[in-house]
Amino acid sequence: MSQDSEIEKHSAQRLKKTRVLFFILVPVSFILLAAILGFQLLTGDPRSIPSALIDKPVPQFSLLPPPGFQNGLSHKDFQKGEIVLVNVFASWCGPCLVEHPLLMDLARNNEVKIYGINYKDSPKNSAAWLEQYGNPYKGIGSDLDGRVGIDWGVYGIPESFIVDGDGRIRFKHIGILTKEDLSEVVLPLISELSK
Repeated sequence: MSQDSEIEKHSAQRLKKTRVLFFILVPVSFILLAAILGFQLLTGDPRSIPSALIDKPVPQFSLLPPPGFQNGLSHKDFQKGEIVLVNVFASWCGPCLVEHPLLMDLARNNEVKIYGINYKDSPKNSAAWLEQYGNPYKGIGSDLDGRVGIDWGVYGIPESFIVDGDGRIRFKHIGILTKEDLSEVVLPLISELSK
């Protein structure tokens, strides 16, 4: 057998081993990754996603209100010495509608001043939605392209933030606010920050 044919035979065997490894390793790696992600989804709390903005000043921004509403929203609204709740919502967001009555109750009872960031929504749709379901917000900013939401670290909506009297983000809640969230976490934190 010539040296060239010996090299070709060795190369073919090597290629065959590489293919076998590839066809074993890729599916095994995929299954392992899927198992890890699945475990995290089943056992993790999506509300526990950390925010890099906790204890940092709110980002600088200025947003216009939806049509027919007087007060827009800017970072200057959070430098007035008041502890406030900032709620990120949209008319197209089903979970936002679920938590909305709770926000209306908070506003009606004057438990905390609430501001809204209307996220990636048509101003006309958001105005109609607020007219239909009520407006709990002292000021609303229309974040048409989602840029301000990104600056706030929004992952998905609804999300709510507590901002202290110095304009610093002190808490972030991902998902629908419930009565339990309010009574066990949000209102006690607001009370503590008020001292």
